[in-house]
Amino acid sequence: MLKLLAIDDDPAFLRMIAAALARENLQILTVTDPEAGLDLFLSTRPQIVLLDLVMPRVGGMELLEKIVALDAATEVILITGDYSTESAVEAIQKGACDYLPKPVNVEKLRTRVATLIEEAEQRQKTLQIDRELGQVYQFQGIIARSPLMLDVFSKIRRVAPHFRTVLITGETGTGKELVAHALHNLSPVKSKPFVVCNCSAIVETLLESELFGHVRGAFTGASHDKIGVFEYANGGTVFLDEIGELPLEAQAKLLRVLQNQEVQRVGSPVVRPVDVRVLAATNRDPRDMVAEGKFRQDLYYRLNMLELQLPCLADRKEDLPLLQRHFIAKFADQYQKQITGISRRAQICLGRYSWPGNVRELENVIGNACMMAEGNVIDLGDLPESVKSRRSELAEPDSDLVSFEEMHRRHLQRVLERVGGNKAQAAEILGVGRSTIYSMLASPDETRNSAEAQKGEPPLVGKPKRVHPMKSIQA
Repeated sequence: MLKLLAIDDDPAFLRMIAAALARENLQILTVTDPEAGLDLFLSTRPQIVLLDLVMPRVGGMELLEKIVALDAATEVILITGDYSTESAVEAIQKGACDYLPKPVNVEKLRTRVATLIEEAEQRQKTLQIDRELGQVYQFQGIIARSPLMLDVFSKIRRVAPHFRTVLITGETGTGKELVAHALHNLSPVKSKPFVVCNCSAIVETLLESELFGHVRGAFTGASHDKIGVFEYANGGTVFLDEIGELPLEAQAKLLRVLQNQEVQRVGSPVVRPVDVRVLAATNRDPRDMVAEGKFRQDLYYRLNMLELQLPCLADRKEDLPLLQRHFIAKFADQYQKQITGISRRAQICLGRYSWPGNVRELENVIGNACMMAEGNVIDLGDLPESVKSRRSELAEPDSDLVSFEEMHRRHLQRVLERVGGNKAQAAEILGVGRSTIYSMLASPDETRNSAEAQKGEPPLVGKPKRVHPMKSIQA
């Protein structure tokens, strides 16, 4: 059952609210003390809050800020007997979804609350759909629904039963190791070993020993025989991560293993046959490395029987909502928190970010946000400063020095973001007609041309004269 909390120092008003809004699917909670109201909010987590603006000790604006900071998904309606446009704009900017004068129009309040209840129920359904989509669009532990990634999934399915060598390329954090696991798990040798070797993490003097093994006495410190990665993975799959970091001498020996399917331990004349499938990954362009003489051309062609190139997250932002939901569920469980989602403004911020670290960076950002979140929803304030500051770099210089027209348009856009793009609801909140909303959203050219057309004059050519969109409101 959904919950509505009304906080007002007037008991008669609270009784009227409880009677007017009573319905089967809504539990109504009332309290006259604002501090007790905040405690009740924390313990019950209502979806809707009706809040008086003027109360003793704690004002409505202050309480609004605390509630929005605790749970950005809560819909707060401010109610006041001292209505002003300035306070209404301030309330909306601080996160209120509506601002109503006293005496309250009961029918208007019922309609507004009914709309909020429908939206809350829709969000619950959306969360359930998101969970189901996360399962539908999960492929071998990889979450995606973008065309670019679905194409990768299709190639993996076709290649997995047959591959001997595959080269996986893509930026750091795009999921190359997950793709390698998927190829192995769908191959005929899925029950055999899957061995990962990070070529960039091994000391160069020990690299050949790690890959091919050594015999006792082969070098100082070699006190016993050791099998290498290829022998250990015999019958299965070897995943060579960051293969571009291999020195040229080791590349030559790796090429022999791939061509002859045999290894020779360091310090031993004995050649041992192996049967392994090899997956190699790099975050660099192997063709550039070949051209620079840093990677053997024959090894590149041997590995590149098939190249799977993974797209960066910036090129598949359609996957952001699914990935966010997946990581929120993961970290909410890990941190034992009841985090159910992410606010619209936080989603907008994440959507504008360029994600140079790709999916790995997104996972770290969501993990950090889940750790910082105090409420049930991740909000803008929970995101790392690096993400928010990078977003602010996209803003125009001197963005606070704008015309009244631009200021009104920006405020309208903020209101539209809060109401999910519903122009009728935005018009109701701002107290203007829907036609005014469209006029405020129109570009200066469109506004001027429309006005000239109504006068029977030809559209303006060249630099347009700016028309203040609020004139229609005054009219």
